[in-house]
Amino acid sequence: MLVTLVVISSLIAGGIVLASMQMQSMRSTRLTRNGLSATYCAEAGAIAAYQTVATSYPIWGANNYFATQGTTQPTWLGDTAFSHDLDNDGVDDFQITLLDDDDEPNTMNNDPTTDYNHKVWIVSTCTKYPDTPQQVMQLVGYSGGGNCYNSQAGGCDGNNNTN
Repeated sequence: MLVTLVVISSLIAGGIVLASMQMQSMRSTRLTRNGLSATYCAEAGAIAAYQTVATSYPIWGANNYFATQGTTQPTWLGDTAFSHDLDNDGVDDFQITLLDDDDEPNTMNNDPTTDYNHKVWIVSTCTKYPDTPQQVMQLVGYSGGGNCYNSQAGGCDGNNNTN
């Protein structure tokens, strides 16, 4: 009877270990799946924000958005600019912030509050999956559009006035 009790106890302990390993495996799989979904969510946010940010150069530096260095979403990039809800559940799935790139001339220290080269990083953070947060950064530039003439202020391509 003692042998039977030991064998049954061993089988129960083995079953508990196997169940625990299976639960850990399932949790790991869920985190991996959510991590991929969060990456796709952040990429979708960057794509959604790209056009709005690219065409809004005059307000990039307004109200000192660069000073927060990617921690606060500018109000002009809120839900009125484009939808932040990817799955139509009424809850925002990502947040967009802006970061200035390291664009200062060699003689200056990096000033993250000022843009010199008309380029900014869009940082899209997926908030839908809080257990696996993901961010995607995309560099966007503003070219201004229109024709460039050598005699206009600043010249073309930063060559100063050539007249």
